[in-house]
Amino acid sequence: MKRVVAALILKGDRLLACQRTRHQPMPLKWEFPGGKIEEGEQPREAMRRELEEELGIVAEVGVEVARIVHEYPRGGSVELRFFEVRNYDGELENRIFREIRWVTRQELLELDFLEADRGLVKDLAAGKIL
Repeated sequence: MKRVVAALILKGDRLLACQRTRHQPMPLKWEFPGGKIEEGEQPREAMRRELEEELGIVAEVGVEVARIVHEYPRGGSVELRFFEVRNYDGELENRIFREIRWVTRQELLELDFLEADRGLVKDLAAGKIL
């Protein structure tokens, strides 16, 4: 099982959503920034590292807001840990995505998110979390 972290980065009433490029697995799907937890790495360390690599920011990683285990239909499973990020140093810089966008909770529903994220997106839009 792959272990993955993802950030729910908040700015006022908006969240940061990121779109994968055409060349990444599951091309052009939307997701929250983050990535794999490396061997021997703690989840919060992985979160800070991924945000620095992908967006050029040094994040203050907050609480874990959700943990989801998702089984993909074609095989393989992933454990996703979502962390709240309300503060960071640096300016956001799109280093790997096709697009990054600040969206309202309702606008999240209009984006074609990764299958593993869809339940969380619905909960965010409904105001059940954060």
